[in-house]
Amino acid sequence: MRTIFTLWAAPMAIFWGWYFLSANDMNFGYVMLSRQVHDFAFQLYGQMLGIDPAIIPGMVARTCVFDFFLLMGLWAFRRRRNIAEWIRQRRQGAIGEDHLSRATEAGPRLPAE
Repeated sequence: MRTIFTLWAAPMAIFWGWYFLSANDMNFGYVMLSRQVHDFAFQLYGQMLGIDPAIIPGMVARTCVFDFFLLMGLWAFRRRRNIAEWIRQRRQGAIGEDHLSRATEAGPRLPAE
C-alpha cells in the first residue's frame, strides 16, 4: 500500500507544486516555473480537449479528490478486520482501569499547594 500511495502522491505533489509556483510566477530563474509556461501549458491542454483552459485546474483537483477517496476505500477494504475490531471495542465502551484513572486524576500538584 505504501508503494501505491507513493506512486499516487509523488506526481500530485510535483504537479501541484509546479501549478502554484508557476501560477504565482515564483520561477527562481527556471523557465519551467514561469507564468508564461503556465499559461501556454493550460492553453495547449484546453485546445487539445476543446474546453476553456480556466476550468482545467478545477477538473484536476476534483480528480485528485476522487482518487484520494478511491485509495482510502481500497486501504479501508484491506484493513476491514482491524477497523471492525476497533469499532467493536468502541461500541462496547469497555474502558480500561488505567485509562479511567488517568482521565479522572487531579493531575500534578503545584509547588505552592
